[in-house]
Amino acid sequence: MRWDSRFKSDPPDLLLYDWVVVNSSSGKDSQSVLAEVVREAKKQRFSSSRIVVGHCDLSPVEWPGTKELARLQAEHYKLRFEVRRNNKENMLERILRRRMWPSSACRFCTSDFKRGPSGTLMTALGRELHQKCPGIGRPVRILSCLGMRAEESPAREKLAKYGPIVRLSNTRKQVDMWLPIYKWTVEQVWEDIEATGVPHHVAYDLGMPRLSCVFCIFSPRAALLLAGKHNPELLDRYVEIEREIKHTFKNGFRIEEIKEALKAGEVPGKIQNWVM
Repeated sequence: MRWDSRFKSDPPDLLLYDWVVVNSSSGKDSQSVLAEVVREAKKQRFSSSRIVVGHCDLSPVEWPGTKELARLQAEHYKLRFEVRRNNKENMLERILRRRMWPSSACRFCTSDFKRGPSGTLMTALGRELHQKCPGIGRPVRILSCLGMRAEESPAREKLAKYGPIVRLSNTRKQVDMWLPIYKWTVEQVWEDIEATGVPHHVAYDLGMPRLSCVFCIFSPRAALLLAGKHNPELLDRYVEIEREIKHTFKNGFRIEEIKEALKAGEVPGKIQNWVM
């Protein structure tokens, strides 16, 4: 297949790419993406040495053990594992500096702590191949695999399953995106995880439907209560920051209300998944 006609293939022709990068949060969806990419690579005889599992380190705001689990999941398939982070500041430092929390209109939590570090990995992989093969004579081709599913939200339902990532592409590298489990249901995801036997994060067993930031700005109250119950020290830190910056965690909602509710004995109810 010619490179220029690559988007006509479903699944994509992996052999067109120099690197395949699986973006892993160690959550259920990226876990199934990892398994699906490995299966497809075997079918197409694409070398596992060219598959890289990339994890964006969100500490201290992510669930404990997230990075370690992402590494374990990659090692299960004997794949290279790379960690990237925002080296200037962590999420809480950014919130203190800006004196405001992320919001739906200003999601710097995603842009600066997920997309940004992921982009640095793509750049590093492009540079690495150019150094190994200085006469390559074309941009390095990278396929970035993500765990978004159409079922999750109306916005994600409109996403293309396979296409270019213009903001990451230049004369040195060409980056495309593939959503391997785009049409999967959450039931299929869990069936796949059970079939692989690869461990999943304990947060799901506690009742969390997502493995996002411990206290996600999009989380419903029940999820914040459950997260606070199991992460009391981090909840205390969020309350301290909220008081210091004088900006509520959500519009009209104080994170301190979660601490107060837990102290009063409120028990988290059943959690519905939330739209990102």
